[in-house]
Amino acid sequence: MTEPTAQGFDDTYDIVIVGYGYAGGIAAIEAHDAGARVLLIDKMANPGGISVCSYGAMRSAHDAGQAFAYLKATNGGRTPDDVLRALADGMAEMEDYVRTLVKVNGAVIAPREKVANYPYEGYDTFYQTLIEEVPNFDPAQAYPHVRGAPGGARVFRTLEDNIAARPGIDIWLEAPAERLIAKPDGSREVQGVVVRRGDGIRRVRAAKAVILACGGFEANEEMKAQYWQMKPVLAATTGSNTGDGIKMAQALGADLWHMWHYHGSYGFRHPDYPYAIRMKRLPDWIPGREATAVVQMTWIVVDKAGRRYMNEDPPYMQDTSARPMELFDPVTQDFPRIPSYVIFDEVGRRRYRVGAPTRNDPDAHYDWSNDNSREIESGLLKKADSLAELAGMIGVEADVLEETLARWNKMCAQKKDDDFGRPSGTMMKIQRPPFYAGEVWPVVSNTQGGPVHDRHQRIVDVDGNPIPRLYAAGELGSAWGHLYMSGGNLSECVVTGRIAARHAAGLEGAG
Repeated sequence: MTEPTAQGFDDTYDIVIVGYGYAGGIAAIEAHDAGARVLLIDKMANPGGISVCSYGAMRSAHDAGQAFAYLKATNGGRTPDDVLRALADGMAEMEDYVRTLVKVNGAVIAPREKVANYPYEGYDTFYQTLIEEVPNFDPAQAYPHVRGAPGGARVFRTLEDNIAARPGIDIWLEAPAERLIAKPDGSREVQGVVVRRGDGIRRVRAAKAVILACGGFEANEEMKAQYWQMKPVLAATTGSNTGDGIKMAQALGADLWHMWHYHGSYGFRHPDYPYAIRMKRLPDWIPGREATAVVQMTWIVVDKAGRRYMNEDPPYMQDTSARPMELFDPVTQDFPRIPSYVIFDEVGRRRYRVGAPTRNDPDAHYDWSNDNSREIESGLLKKADSLAELAGMIGVEADVLEETLARWNKMCAQKKDDDFGRPSGTMMKIQRPPFYAGEVWPVVSNTQGGPVHDRHQRIVDVDGNPIPRLYAAGELGSAWGHLYMSGGNLSECVVTGRIAARHAAGLEGAG
């Protein structure tokens, strides 16, 4: 270790950014371009967080006012207007900003019209900004430890290329932040951060600010148990998001919000794979426009008794389809829908793979077979020649399961789900043997909860006062407080990374 600098610090930077995903990468770029000396750290050897696994479709808006109206409606009064306005304004700048980023590598931008998920005011102002191609870049070769959509990898490569073009940004990997350093005078003004590196502990001074961009708490079982009723909820993608930034902010008195809200679906638990495997995602659809849901879903979901209890394909399946699983029975002290079972037949088995692993982890190795055959051979999916035999395998009454399927097939013939309103375009009969069942659990892709922040991304305390020189970006205390929008967190990473960096870089350096 080097000799400490002023006041017992080992290193000094203007801004220290904790977490190198989309939000941290954008914050580093913006802070550097504002003239700050920047340190970007991440606890993992492979940065990218969960962002690198995403589809990469950043939500953009044609009109900031319409975007704000939609965000206000879908947040249900849980997020202040000025925070939502800042997000909406950033979405209106998204495409132009991404076009400045891709100048570094000649990537191709592909805007695509796609309205928001729910028919509230302003929903049709939204579209997507994607990076369709990066020259001489193959996601599978560049990030062999990542399984996800190539779009997310293209965005992250573009961020990496921008950071590499800015040699003033220092990067420490495998360097977790352990705690914030605050002035000992009771002001809670942040002075820096304690970082553990391979060569020891370093006390890093942040003359202007610390920006926490280290994600949520989906891999922290204790936090999930305390903040959510249903359990277990299995994490997908990575084990790195353990709520570190939330706890560091709490230690300085930060208020919390949206801790209940997470982006979640249902999926499988594989005994030899460390993450949940989400069900295949079908295209989103809009309530009142069910005809847009034109891809047939091959399965239904039943509870421990063998009965349906949900619309298996809500408007945004990967966001809200875990919520119906939360029912708790105080008499039996049990969650009768955890686990549940997906049921499909031979036609469904052949149509497409039902599981879709995503991950950012070089030590995790599992890819779902295209025809589901490997999962049948391993026993992850149960196979039976009759519904009665299948019922015995999963421990439900045969007559109940047979009744459930008979009613389902009748509704499919009528092209109307009278029970739970699943769109007719997704419905298909389950009638050709052999039949299949798979045990499914609630799955969290990412959390939205964390420290409260203001429109400048300053983390605020329980009295509503900003904690001096402490900022949040990305999914650490996300603005999404009630209903999420596809691509929303990716946009939020970009928008809030920019806001936090610009505001922090404008501060006078601490004495």
